[in-house]
Amino acid sequence: MIADSKLQQLLSQLNTVIVGKQAQVADCVACLLAGGHLLIEDVPGVGKTTLAQALARSFGLRFSRVQFTADLMPSDLLGVSIYERGREGFVFHPGPVFAQVLLADEINRASPKTQSALLEAMEEKQVTVEGSTRPLPAPFFVIATQNPHDQLGTYALPESQLDRFHMRISLGYPARAAERELLRGNDRRDLLEGLQPVLSPIELAHLQKAVAAVHTAEPVLEYLQNLIEATRSGKWFAQGLSPRAALAVVRAAKAQAYMNARDYVAPDDIAAVLPQTTAHRLIPVSSAGRGSVEQVRAMVKATPLP
Repeated sequence: MIADSKLQQLLSQLNTVIVGKQAQVADCVACLLAGGHLLIEDVPGVGKTTLAQALARSFGLRFSRVQFTADLMPSDLLGVSIYERGREGFVFHPGPVFAQVLLADEINRASPKTQSALLEAMEEKQVTVEGSTRPLPAPFFVIATQNPHDQLGTYALPESQLDRFHMRISLGYPARAAERELLRGNDRRDLLEGLQPVLSPIELAHLQKAVAAVHTAEPVLEYLQNLIEATRSGKWFAQGLSPRAALAVVRAAKAQAYMNARDYVAPDDIAAVLPQTTAHRLIPVSSAGRGSVEQVRAMVKATPLP
C-alpha cells in the first residue's frame, strides 16, 4: 500500500534529523496518526524543537510556531479584531493558532491565562474570540515542548491542559554513538530546511481512517479496563484515569498496531503506549518513590495479561 510505504519513508526521514531516538520518533508519529496532540518534555538542547519542526514539515501541513514567553497574551495566540477605516468596521486578524500544526515552543513559560487559551482549541478544534466562535483548520495538531518544572521561569501546566495532550514523550540525552554522529554531521537547522513533505493532507486522512479501523477484541479491552481500574485503586496513584484517558490509550494502541503492520490491537500494544499516554495525567502516591512513568511501568508489570 502506498500509505505504508509513505509511512516508512516518513519515519526514515525523521530519523535522519533526530538521531538514535527511533522509539520516541515512532511514538510521535503514532500520536499524530491517532489524531492527538503531542507534548515533548525535556531539558533544553536535546532536540525537542527540532523534532517538532521536523514532524510538521514531514506531514506536509501548514504550520506556525509560537515562542511562549511570560508576556505572551491570549490575543497574541488567538487573534484580535482591529478597526480598519477603509471598511468602516472591525476586521478580525487570525492569530497563529489558525494553522494545521501549531508548534507551541516552551509552552510552560507562558502564564496560566495564556496556556488556558489553548484548551478550547485542543479539545473542540475551535476558538471563541470576542464572542464569536471560529473553527480551526482540519486537521489541527498542537505539538508543544516544555522544560522541566524546576527550571527558572516556568509555570506548571494545569491538569486540565495536560489531559488534552494525547501523549507526552521525553527524548533524553543521546547515546554516545548517536552524539558522535551529531558532532561530525551537518547542522540540524540545515537538515530541517531540506526536509520535504512526505504525506499530503489527503494521505494523512486516509492513514487516520485506517488506524481508526484497527480491531480491538474484547479480551484486550478487558485488559485495558483492568489497568484503568488499577490506577483508581489508590495503590499506585493519588487519582485514577478518566474515560477520556482510556479512549486515548485505545487510539494510541491502534496506531501502534497499524505501524507494526497489524489490523488488530494486541495486549503488548496497550502496554507499549500506556506510559506515554497516561503518565502525564497521573500523580504517584507519596510512598511510591518513583516518577509517574516508572510507576506506570511497575503497574503494568503487576497486572496479569489476558
